[in-house]
Amino acid sequence: MSCMHRKDCRLTIVHRDPSFVVIDKPGGLLSVPGRGPENQDCVVSRIKTIFAECIDQPAVHRLDMYTTGLMVLALTRETHQHLSRQFEQRIVEKRYIALLDGIVEKESGRITLSFRLDPDNRPYQVCDPKQGKAGTTLWEKQDITSGKTRVQFIPLTGRTHQLRLHAAHVLGLGCPIVGDRLYGSGQEGDQMLLHASYLSFLHPCTGKQIKFNSPPPF
Repeated sequence: MSCMHRKDCRLTIVHRDPSFVVIDKPGGLLSVPGRGPENQDCVVSRIKTIFAECIDQPAVHRLDMYTTGLMVLALTRETHQHLSRQFEQRIVEKRYIALLDGIVEKESGRITLSFRLDPDNRPYQVCDPKQGKAGTTLWEKQDITSGKTRVQFIPLTGRTHQLRLHAAHVLGLGCPIVGDRLYGSGQEGDQMLLHASYLSFLHPCTGKQIKFNSPPPF
């Protein structure tokens, strides 16, 4: 379910380390502060409240407001640099589970589309082979229930709204994510059924790979 009031959105701490924290983000909560005083409640502000030692800018990646699931945040500058570098070098692996509003016939595939922000309709992204930047996603169908398709997404790039666009666009899967108000038929108050279910990266101190799993709430 979506969080009608952000103050009611509970943040779950999955793992706590001296230099970073992994959380399970609820739907309806911003990852980072937005514009205006009414948009200051977010994952970052709550982590800074919980962890007094946290740096001012702990976010190394983001999830859309209505996307649920795993996020890692740095508590120290050194770890922020280390994790940011892992994201840039695509060492971090992320997997998402989504429920799509329609039936996908194929079993799996790879989607690469170039897209950019539509400045007249922010934050909507539009497909633009000439001026857009390419985003690539691997996907695999899991099952079909009541005319809806459950898929696993593995993004190889981290573009804004990448999975949402790749799901909805006719050159992608042609089936928007259930509850998506921008690219689908979602309405105000609907929870978008996109969940960051798996996150792995190298521990900034030991260098060993660590993995986290979160089952989707749908």
